[in-house]
Amino acid sequence: MKILQTINRIPGGLMVVPLLLGVMVNTFFPQALEIGGFTTALFKAGALPLIAAFLVCMGAGIDVRKAPRALGQGAAITLAKFVTAVAFGLFVGRFFPTGFFGLSALAIVAAMENTNGGLYAALTGKFGTETDVGAISVISINDGPFLTMVALGATGLASIPFMSLVAVIIPIIIGMILGNLDKEMREFLVKGAPVLIPMFAFPLGAGLSFATIIQAGLPGLLLGLMVVGITGAACIFADRLAGGSGIAGASAASTAGNAAATPIAVALADPSLAGIADAATAQVATSVVVTALLVPVLVAWVAKRNEKKGLGKVAT
Repeated sequence: MKILQTINRIPGGLMVVPLLLGVMVNTFFPQALEIGGFTTALFKAGALPLIAAFLVCMGAGIDVRKAPRALGQGAAITLAKFVTAVAFGLFVGRFFPTGFFGLSALAIVAAMENTNGGLYAALTGKFGTETDVGAISVISINDGPFLTMVALGATGLASIPFMSLVAVIIPIIIGMILGNLDKEMREFLVKGAPVLIPMFAFPLGAGLSFATIIQAGLPGLLLGLMVVGITGAACIFADRLAGGSGIAGASAASTAGNAAATPIAVALADPSLAGIADAATAQVATSVVVTALLVPVLVAWVAKRNEKKGLGKVAT
């Protein structure tokens, strides 16, 4: 049986499949996750420490010594995504406090602010330049809940204590230090990130039910379309301002699978959001799938448009 190959054929499969399995077990056999010992610790209550380990691995992949042009391009795209997520989240939080077509500001910021690094690397590797690929060293900063917490706290949409922000970024910083001090350590830790994704996805799903997933259906689809359309336009514009062709910007218009962990992490820092965290998790997970399907189409369209204009691969 080729289980891994089958899972990888599904957009965001490493996150989505275990998450749905967790939902299934929690919906139909919840007692199986409450027997105690290692079983409960891993499959029911293990999400947070596993996410922390994941942040260490992701931090190790942030290379601070990349070429300045790649850093500038990555910074422009990251800033565009962040500002767009903050602006739209603030708009929804202020004018639609009960939700925008079923979407909370928490779900919107979590999905818009994060980028699927694997998808980005694959698309820029195929359609872009070395500079486009190198920009991931900065773009990967938006992996995990830290920038989402900064955005929600700065806009007043959530009450995030300063030490909660520090607590989130410490694992990332530890990973960055280890990865930049030792190339072999970076390679070792980065390889661990994909393993941890399904490990924390299952207990995240075990905190949900199929009722929550069904409710996320249309709002989650809308969220995915918003991520591709709104952040895609902003990132392409920022990429071109930074000297790129728009390929890197289009490639960043996605939601990473690990973003589904962000609502729970934010609710841990601000318990007042606990009531909407489950729905936001399901909606963000839906956005992961939608953006994984649509972003390659967007990138191919930008590449074809560049070709017609005679732009080709702009930066090297």
